[in-house]
Amino acid sequence: MKAIKLIIILLAIIKVCAIGEERPVTTSSSIRVKLSSERQKDTVAINNLVRKGSKYLSSMQGNPDIVKTFIDSAVLICEKKKIDIPARLHLLRAQYYFVTGDLRSASEEADKALMKSTDSGEYDLLARTNLFLGKYYLITGSFAESIDSYNNAISISGKEKIKGLIPLAYNGQNDVYTEIGDLKGQRQSLQLMIDAAYNENDPVSAQRGYLRLGRSFLGDTTTSAGRNFRTADSLIRKSMEVSAIKIDTGLFATSLTYLGWNFYLEKMYDSSIYYFEKSLKYTLPGNLHGISANSYGNLGTIYSDLRKPEKAIGYYKKGIEHAKMVSDIFNLWWIYRDMSYMYLQSGDTSNAFRNYVLFKKYSDIYISKGNIEGLADAKIRYEADAHNKEVELLSLRLKNNRLLNYGFAGFIFLISFIGFLFFRGSKLKDKRRISEMNRKISEITQANLRQQMNPHFIFNTLNSIQYYMYQHDKLATNNYLTKFSSLMRKVLDNSQHTSVPLSDELSALNLYLELESLRFKDKFDYKINVDEEIDPLMHKIPTMLIQPYVENSICHGLIPMDGKGYVNIDLKLKDEFILCTIEDNGIGREAAKERSQKREGNNHNSLGTRITASRLDLANELYGTSLRTIYTDLKNEKGEPSGTRVEIHIPIIL
Repeated sequence: MKAIKLIIILLAIIKVCAIGEERPVTTSSSIRVKLSSERQKDTVAINNLVRKGSKYLSSMQGNPDIVKTFIDSAVLICEKKKIDIPARLHLLRAQYYFVTGDLRSASEEADKALMKSTDSGEYDLLARTNLFLGKYYLITGSFAESIDSYNNAISISGKEKIKGLIPLAYNGQNDVYTEIGDLKGQRQSLQLMIDAAYNENDPVSAQRGYLRLGRSFLGDTTTSAGRNFRTADSLIRKSMEVSAIKIDTGLFATSLTYLGWNFYLEKMYDSSIYYFEKSLKYTLPGNLHGISANSYGNLGTIYSDLRKPEKAIGYYKKGIEHAKMVSDIFNLWWIYRDMSYMYLQSGDTSNAFRNYVLFKKYSDIYISKGNIEGLADAKIRYEADAHNKEVELLSLRLKNNRLLNYGFAGFIFLISFIGFLFFRGSKLKDKRRISEMNRKISEITQANLRQQMNPHFIFNTLNSIQYYMYQHDKLATNNYLTKFSSLMRKVLDNSQHTSVPLSDELSALNLYLELESLRFKDKFDYKINVDEEIDPLMHKIPTMLIQPYVENSICHGLIPMDGKGYVNIDLKLKDEFILCTIEDNGIGREAAKERSQKREGNNHNSLGTRITASRLDLANELYGTSLRTIYTDLKNEKGEPSGTRVEIHIPIIL
């Protein structure tokens, strides 16, 4: 018995050892199979999650966070199993970010999907990514890029014989042309969409293409631009034929409403009523309240035009009822507007006002909604533009590495530029030197003119001194000589300078007037007025510019007159010059001229004023001004000469 037990134990040990020797080979093979199987299961799971997320997103079922759940689950599998995120998942993430308004992330994910699908040769996915980019560029305002992306999708789909995408791409291009107002582009893209739909046996896309193309021939809502009744009618009827084959109730009913509107625009009311009522036969059973509201409202407007207000009101009310069921703001505001107009035409101002208030209410809501959408689009485009600028900046930084290759060319350009600057500087230096020489010539000419004027003044003054000496008036002679010597000192000092402070000029002028007043024994009074805005110490003027005109007033205007005269000198500050007005009550310029001609002949002309006029011309040339002297002959109430006014525009020299 014991021997039998021993034999059984030995056999068991041998079997266990044999199993142990074979086990490693079996285990290694099974691990490889298991790993491969698990990876396939993970890939299938990721694709299923992406497929469900895409389906949910395309169906527009509401909360996009559910899509986010599918995305996060797929990403978690990739991270846990160390699987590279596939292009399909990147595209779904781009679509999700696009819907939620995160355009920067949408663009980044789309770029990754584009790159990975290109590398892996997934042409279907590559075409779909280009479709997405077409929509992305449209919403961000990059219209040329949008058209290019749609063309890429068309090219890839045609080359790889991928069905279902080419009509979508042409439809997307139509959206771009609609956005930029290119009617010709719209119609071309829609015709291509229809042709592609027939090639792919896609009646739904063909029907939508015919409907949108027909709508483009209905014309603008406010003008008849682009309108063609027959073409619109033909295309919309083709849309109806295709939708009837497909038994698409909504599209068929919509086509009927467009037919009705086309006839209404031609004022063919019976046909229009027929198609709107026919549309209701399809929309009412299917609870398509938005289309029903539109049909009822248009029927109301037709009967309003036919002057049948009772029937019109009935249809209008039904249109409002259906529009409110689906909060159709657009149909509500235009129905209330048409009702208000109908009541106003019939003289029922109370109902007209009531409906107008409702029209304004829904119109404001509609406009506000449009503004909000416009602001959202503007924000999207701003963010996209900011992102594009960041990308451009990054590209610029990368391109800066190429500058070393252009270093030598840049160095040559720099040397050439420096040479040009030296050449230009030399030319400018020559011009400045010539300008400085002209300036010095002008200053020398002024000095010569001043020297011409000084002897003239001295000659007149010495005549006065001689007069007092002949009269044996020692006191007057001594007083006159004292003032004359002071005046000469000032004149000589001032003549050394091109310009002097106004205070020095006025001081010399005052001494001159005192001398002339003594000379002619109080024959005239004088007064000098200086504007408070003028700083006599700060403001400089050309030397001895006022005195010759004052001398002219005294000698030719005041001395020949009977009675006592006066001369007023008034200085006021203007924007670019000092206005010096010298006014006297003398005999006037005509009488003075006749008197001078009798005494000295036709060749007489005041040397002092001629010299001063020349100096004023030189000052204009020197300082780039356009100053002048204006003479005015004064008349009394009887029209007789009563004096002269001289206005001198004196340049201010800083």
